[in-house]
Amino acid sequence: MTALPTLAEATATAPATAPAAGAASLVQSVDWLAITPVVLPAAVALVVLVADLFVPERRKPLLGWLSVAGLAAATATLIPLRAGDRATFCLTADPGACSYTADHFALVIQFLVLAGALVTALLSVTAVRDARMPAGEYWFLLLSSAAGAALLPASRDLATLIVALEVASLPAFALVGMRRGDRLSSEAALKFFLSSVTATAVSLMGVSFVYAATGSLHLTQVADRLEDVPGQLDTLAMAGVALTLVGFAFKTAAVPFHFWVPDTYVGASLPIAGYLSVIGKAVGFTGLILVTVIAFPAYSDVWGPALAVLAALTMTLGNAAAVRQSPDRPNSAVRLLAWSSVGQAGYLLVPIAAAAYSGRDQIGSTVAYALMYGAVNLGAFSVAALVARTKPQNRISDYRGLYAQRPAAALALAFFLLCLAGLPPGLIGLFAKVTVFRAAVDAGLGWLAVVMAVNVVIALYYYLRWTALLFRAPEAPAEGARTKAPWPVSIAIAVTAVVSVVLSGAPQLVLRFASGSLFPL
Repeated sequence: MTALPTLAEATATAPATAPAAGAASLVQSVDWLAITPVVLPAAVALVVLVADLFVPERRKPLLGWLSVAGLAAATATLIPLRAGDRATFCLTADPGACSYTADHFALVIQFLVLAGALVTALLSVTAVRDARMPAGEYWFLLLSSAAGAALLPASRDLATLIVALEVASLPAFALVGMRRGDRLSSEAALKFFLSSVTATAVSLMGVSFVYAATGSLHLTQVADRLEDVPGQLDTLAMAGVALTLVGFAFKTAAVPFHFWVPDTYVGASLPIAGYLSVIGKAVGFTGLILVTVIAFPAYSDVWGPALAVLAALTMTLGNAAAVRQSPDRPNSAVRLLAWSSVGQAGYLLVPIAAAAYSGRDQIGSTVAYALMYGAVNLGAFSVAALVARTKPQNRISDYRGLYAQRPAAALALAFFLLCLAGLPPGLIGLFAKVTVFRAAVDAGLGWLAVVMAVNVVIALYYYLRWTALLFRAPEAPAEGARTKAPWPVSIAIAVTAVVSVVLSGAPQLVLRFASGSLFPL
């Protein structure tokens, strides 16, 4: 397998005549160990797709367990890379310019993505069977999306970033619309697809502008050349920077690119809604971090204030919409989690905006917060998937008296909601919010810290209202025998609950990422 440099770079480094013996080769070497976390889920996806042609219908669940095993193995392959000192697909003329870098930032996000996809796969084993979705296609799409999401944090050139973004996104469109015959699912997939394609087209135009102004796609080279852009190209470069950010802002569900979120989450199956809320956001924030603090630091005066305003608008609108959710409205539980995820996206944007004023080390706060959010939000969707088995309307009022019916699930959901609210005993949520708050203060964004504090108080209302409902007396006695929870769903709830409790007991496990640089100096 070989990878070639861009046409402009190859032309610049190629000799005018045939190379003499001993001349440097333009063929790049490949570090297969470094790219294993990406290659493995992609390879398993192809195996599942082909196996689906030969596996009889009664054995289709084996494809799900093969996918679970593949994601678990991909997550395990991060262990030998923990030193964070590998890179591959580097230019022979400039070894410091690489297309793929397995540094600590990439490894942490890859762990979040692959572990989150693993929990999604556990939830999907039962959902695929119950909804009678085509197993082969479903698992192929999920693994392909996970491979693209794992590629993105290690990408270090704009072309690879866009390709990774689309590989993660395109299967997600189909996954949202996988429930055949469901009008909400089809509408959600169409809305998600059209808005995402538009945002990607705008980003591609921005990338082309940046390439025209700098002559390179590698992030480190782009950063160096943007420091000294000729005057006649400055406006082009500035426009390219702004347009490039649009696609990643869409993936983060930042206002005003958030409008697809509620309907998409409601139309998708609950495992995929949870996947989009965590892995989809991880993809967006990762891309946003890479293009801002790595590629575009020269234009921090452009993207810094813009992201600060987006953060304030996003957290305010998300929390305000979540407060307005009626407990008796169908799908109100999913809509509340959807609007909550928009509000949480605002908090995640704060350290990225702060990095424009006080250095890129601030983005460690976003990474730490994302790890906390990923564990507890997937846990909340896991409990929602369990409750939806007997109460498919997914109303908030359906959770009344859950403690009397399913004590373990109710306690787990209460803990997840308290973590999202930032209240004890969910200490990891509290510490993560304090870390983000401190990033804003250290950067001199006092007004943004005030807006965040106000929004945290607003969010307490709907998180505590839902938590209190879990322990109230049921409106009517449960009829018939209680259905047994499928053990894959139980495992997903248990794993996310254990991780959340451990992080609350030892918050330094993730908060340490906020205290140092995740990128090599």
